Amino acid sequence: MTENSTGDATVPIPVRLDIDTVAPRFSRALAGLDAAMVRELDAAGIDARLRELVRLRASQLNGCSYCVDLHTTDARKAGETERRIAAVAVWEESPFFTARERAAFELTESMTRLSETHVPDRVWASAAARFSAEELGALVALVVTINAWNAVGVSTHAWTGSL
Repeated sequence: MTENSTGDATVPIPVRLDIDTVAPRFSRALAGLDAAMVRELDAAGIDARLRELVRLRASQLNGCSYCVDLHTTDARKAGETERRIAAVAVWEESPFFTARERAAFELTESMTRLSETHVPDRVWASAAARFSAEELGALVALVVTINAWNAVGVSTHAWTGSL
Protein backbone atom coordinates (compact mmCIF):
# COMPACT_ATOMS: atom_id res chain seq x y z
CA MET A 1 0.00 0.00 0.00
CA THR A 2 1.01 3.58 -0.58
CA GLU A 3 -0.08 6.74 1.14
CA ASN A 4 -2.00 9.53 -0.52
CA SER A 5 -1.50 13.24 0.16
CA THR A 6 -3.51 13.07 3.41
CA GLY A 7 -1.38 10.24 4.80
CA ASP A 8 -4.10 7.63 4.39
CA ALA A 9 -3.18 4.29 2.85
CA THR A 10 -4.55 3.77 -0.64
CA VAL A 11 -6.11 0.47 -1.61
CA PRO A 12 -4.29 -1.37 -4.39
CA ILE A 13 -6.40 -2.83 -7.18
CA PRO A 14 -4.91 -6.17 -8.20
CA VAL A 15 -4.44 -6.97 -11.86
CA ARG A 16 -6.83 -9.74 -12.86
CA LEU A 17 -5.19 -10.55 -16.14
CA ASP A 18 -2.14 -9.10 -17.87
CA ILE A 19 -3.74 -8.86 -21.30
CA ASP A 20 -0.54 -7.60 -22.89
CA THR A 21 1.24 -10.82 -21.88
CA VAL A 22 -1.48 -13.42 -22.39
CA ALA A 23 -2.98 -11.97 -25.58
CA PRO A 24 -0.11 -10.04 -27.20
CA ARG A 25 -1.52 -10.20 -30.74
CA PHE A 26 -4.80 -8.75 -29.52
CA SER A 27 -2.98 -6.03 -27.57
CA ARG A 28 -0.96 -5.08 -30.64
CA ALA A 29 -4.15 -5.05 -32.75
CA LEU A 30 -5.89 -2.78 -30.25
CA ALA A 31 -2.87 -0.48 -30.26
CA GLY A 32 -3.04 -0.52 -34.07
CA LEU A 33 -6.73 0.40 -33.93
CA ASP A 34 -5.83 3.27 -31.63
CA ALA A 35 -3.14 4.49 -34.02
CA ALA A 36 -5.57 4.33 -36.96
CA MET A 37 -8.14 6.28 -34.95
CA VAL A 38 -5.58 8.98 -34.14
CA ARG A 39 -4.72 9.27 -37.84
CA GLU A 40 -8.44 9.75 -38.62
CA LEU A 41 -8.75 12.41 -35.92
CA ASP A 42 -5.67 14.19 -37.24
CA ALA A 43 -6.93 14.05 -40.83
CA ALA A 44 -10.31 15.44 -39.76
CA GLY A 45 -8.71 18.17 -37.63
CA ILE A 46 -10.44 17.19 -34.38
CA ASP A 47 -8.89 19.28 -31.60
CA ALA A 48 -6.76 17.43 -29.00
CA ARG A 49 -8.76 18.90 -26.13
CA LEU A 50 -12.05 17.59 -27.52
CA ARG A 51 -10.46 14.18 -28.13
CA GLU A 52 -9.42 13.91 -24.51
CA LEU A 53 -12.74 15.14 -23.15
CA VAL A 54 -14.60 12.57 -25.26
CA ARG A 55 -12.23 9.84 -24.04
CA LEU A 56 -12.72 11.06 -20.49
CA ARG A 57 -16.52 11.04 -20.74
CA ALA A 58 -16.70 7.52 -22.17
CA SER A 59 -14.26 6.31 -19.51
CA GLN A 60 -16.37 7.90 -16.77
CA LEU A 61 -19.48 6.16 -18.07
CA ASN A 62 -17.67 2.83 -18.31
CA GLY A 63 -16.06 3.17 -14.89
CA CYS A 64 -12.49 2.75 -16.15
CA SER A 65 -10.44 4.41 -13.41
CA TYR A 66 -7.15 4.00 -15.27
CA CYS A 67 -8.54 5.71 -18.39
CA VAL A 68 -10.24 8.47 -16.36
CA ASP A 69 -6.88 9.26 -14.78
CA LEU A 70 -4.98 8.97 -18.07
CA HIS A 71 -7.33 11.17 -20.09
CA THR A 72 -7.69 13.75 -17.33
CA THR A 73 -3.90 14.07 -17.37
CA ASP A 74 -3.80 14.14 -21.18
CA ALA A 75 -6.54 16.79 -21.30
CA ARG A 76 -4.45 18.99 -19.02
CA LYS A 77 -1.40 18.46 -21.24
CA ALA A 78 -3.52 19.45 -24.26
CA GLY A 79 -4.34 22.75 -22.56
CA GLU A 80 -7.75 21.96 -21.10
CA THR A 81 -8.77 23.79 -17.92
CA GLU A 82 -9.41 22.10 -14.59
CA ARG A 83 -12.85 23.62 -14.54
CA ARG A 84 -13.92 22.06 -17.84
CA ILE A 85 -12.29 18.73 -17.02
CA ALA A 86 -14.25 18.56 -13.76
CA ALA A 87 -17.47 19.57 -15.53
CA VAL A 88 -17.32 16.79 -18.15
CA ALA A 89 -19.18 14.49 -15.73
CA VAL A 90 -22.07 16.98 -15.66
CA TRP A 91 -21.70 18.51 -19.12
CA GLU A 92 -25.46 18.79 -19.70
CA GLU A 93 -25.79 21.10 -16.68
CA SER A 94 -22.58 23.03 -17.29
CA PRO A 95 -22.26 26.34 -19.15
CA PHE A 96 -18.63 25.62 -20.10
CA PHE A 97 -19.17 23.69 -23.34
CA THR A 98 -20.05 24.75 -26.88
CA ALA A 99 -22.91 23.31 -28.90
CA ARG A 100 -20.34 21.35 -30.92
CA GLU A 101 -18.76 19.85 -27.79
CA ARG A 102 -22.20 19.03 -26.40
CA ALA A 103 -23.09 17.21 -29.61
CA ALA A 104 -19.86 15.21 -29.32
CA PHE A 105 -20.62 14.32 -25.70
CA GLU A 106 -24.19 13.33 -26.53
CA LEU A 107 -22.99 11.09 -29.35
CA THR A 108 -20.32 9.63 -27.06
CA GLU A 109 -22.86 8.83 -24.37
CA SER A 110 -25.30 7.31 -26.81
CA MET A 111 -22.64 5.14 -28.45
CA THR A 112 -21.22 4.12 -25.07
CA ARG A 113 -24.71 3.12 -23.89
CA LEU A 114 -25.43 1.47 -27.21
CA SER A 115 -27.61 -1.35 -25.87
CA GLU A 116 -29.86 1.20 -24.16
CA THR A 117 -29.98 3.96 -26.77
CA HIS A 118 -29.32 2.47 -30.22
CA VAL A 119 -28.04 5.97 -31.14
CA PRO A 120 -31.32 7.66 -31.97
CA ASP A 121 -31.71 9.73 -35.15
CA ARG A 122 -32.04 12.88 -33.02
CA VAL A 123 -28.59 12.35 -31.47
CA TRP A 124 -27.01 11.57 -34.83
CA ALA A 125 -28.66 14.59 -36.48
CA SER A 126 -27.41 16.88 -33.73
CA ALA A 127 -23.85 15.67 -34.25
CA ALA A 128 -24.19 15.78 -38.06
CA ALA A 129 -25.33 19.41 -37.84
CA ARG A 130 -22.05 20.35 -36.15
CA PHE A 131 -19.50 17.95 -37.64
CA SER A 132 -18.65 17.12 -41.25
CA ALA A 133 -18.94 13.53 -42.44
CA GLU A 134 -15.15 13.14 -42.10
CA GLU A 135 -15.25 14.54 -38.57
CA LEU A 136 -18.16 12.26 -37.66
CA GLY A 137 -16.26 9.25 -38.97
CA ALA A 138 -13.30 10.22 -36.82
CA LEU A 139 -15.54 10.70 -33.76
CA VAL A 140 -17.14 7.30 -34.30
CA ALA A 141 -13.64 5.78 -34.51
CA LEU A 142 -12.67 7.61 -31.30
CA VAL A 143 -15.70 6.42 -29.33
CA VAL A 144 -15.45 2.84 -30.57
CA THR A 145 -11.76 2.72 -29.69
CA ILE A 146 -12.02 4.22 -26.20
CA ASN A 147 -14.89 1.87 -25.42
CA ALA A 148 -12.68 -1.07 -26.47
CA TRP A 149 -9.87 0.13 -24.22
CA ASN A 150 -12.36 0.63 -21.39
CA ALA A 151 -13.76 -2.88 -21.82
CA VAL A 152 -10.29 -4.36 -21.46
CA GLY A 153 -9.33 -2.11 -18.55
CA VAL A 154 -12.50 -2.59 -16.54
CA SER A 155 -12.75 -6.34 -17.03
CA THR A 156 -9.08 -7.27 -16.52
CA HIS A 157 -7.71 -4.42 -14.38
CA ALA A 158 -4.75 -4.83 -16.72
CA TRP A 159 -3.65 -1.27 -16.08
CA THR A 160 -4.23 -0.02 -12.57
CA GLY A 161 -2.18 3.17 -12.42
CA SER A 162 -0.40 4.50 -9.36
CA LEU A 163 -0.16 7.62 -7.23
